Amino acid sequence: MRVTGRLLLVLIAAFASLGAMSQQRAEQPASNEEIRIGNVMPYSGPLSEFGAIGQAEAAYFDMINARGGINGRKIRFITRDDNSDPATALELTRNLVETEDVHLMFGSFGTPGNLAARWYLNEKRIPQLFVASGDEELSQARAFPWTMGWQPSFRSEGRIYANYIQAYYPKKKIVVLWQNDQFGRMLYKGIQEGLGDLNRHVLVDIAFDIADEHLDGHVSILKRAGADIFVFLGVPSTASKVIKLAASFNWHPVFIVNDASASIANAMAPAGLENSAGVISAAFLKDPSDPAWKDDPAMKDWFAFMDKYHRVESTNNSAALYGYAAAEALTQVLKQCGDDFSRDNIMRQAASLRDVNPSVALPNIRMNTSPSNYLPIRQMRLVQFDGRSWQPFGEVIETAFTEGAAR
Repeated sequence: MRVTGRLLLVLIAAFASLGAMSQQRAEQPASNEEIRIGNVMPYSGPLSEFGAIGQAEAAYFDMINARGGINGRKIRFITRDDNSDPATALELTRNLVETEDVHLMFGSFGTPGNLAARWYLNEKRIPQLFVASGDEELSQARAFPWTMGWQPSFRSEGRIYANYIQAYYPKKKIVVLWQNDQFGRMLYKGIQEGLGDLNRHVLVDIAFDIADEHLDGHVSILKRAGADIFVFLGVPSTASKVIKLAASFNWHPVFIVNDASASIANAMAPAGLENSAGVISAAFLKDPSDPAWKDDPAMKDWFAFMDKYHRVESTNNSAALYGYAAAEALTQVLKQCGDDFSRDNIMRQAASLRDVNPSVALPNIRMNTSPSNYLPIRQMRLVQFDGRSWQPFGEVIETAFTEGAAR
């Protein structure tokens, strides 16, 4: 992460306020009436499509409160817009801790903002739970014991795609279009690690910015390279454009897209269902826009929740489902706390999850944590889009072959 002058000043100001109070704050229980939870999201800016995560989390806690709260306490969920700026994320986090007196931070989005706030929250001994990022740096149990990830790591996900290529297309040529940030870099790093000697088959890789207006030029270059496999690593709105562009160029490679982009409603349908047929991805949650799940009891609960507590135009948003699942996971942790809502106990319970099955996860996907394992979800399934639904193939894949979780 590049530290700007503004962010450095914010960090200095933050650390100047730290001291002996940290231990007292960790032992301090929540009030008898409510648990105050802080959250930072990109409700505006280039990544605003992921603001749906925070909106769904807010609605989920409204549902919990309507049902009586957790162990006699209501949830006060306070979420703020950081416009995808890490310095703003740190400022807002400090405000939530020092002014709003939140008891923990939960589910804040993105790698840069969470990394910016990580040191501050660990020095303050404030839980930074289930961050909405797959960067392994946010799951280092020994170095940062107050920060825990949630989803499978980006690097591990990248290795899954590499292993798929090795198994099915070991002699085919590859091109890669990846988002030029920590998210895209870690996904691509996993692919490079997984390919090993097969990296010689990568003919071209192009990094693009989130607001890139030259996607047609990038896709044209990749087509001319003569590859058989096109790997896209980015966000759904860009994935849909890229799939559509490839089809318009009469180019039909084996298409691989990352999990965050693998939404029927947000990527496959806008690109054209026919154009998207055959796309390969990996997943750990159900896609709410996939008709395969229309009779699934957990998804019926999801649609009922969306109708009652989160009245939006579309119930098919995968980012919203992610927020729902993450909020469900935090609710499990808080229920395990019993009557002890000290920050120390919240972290103990977060590090004591045993075979917890998120209701909207794919079958056989489980959450497990320990004091040395801060990556709760370490499993995914390979899936292929058939023009209507995602079809899983192969077995559940353990993504625990990375080595950094306990650093």
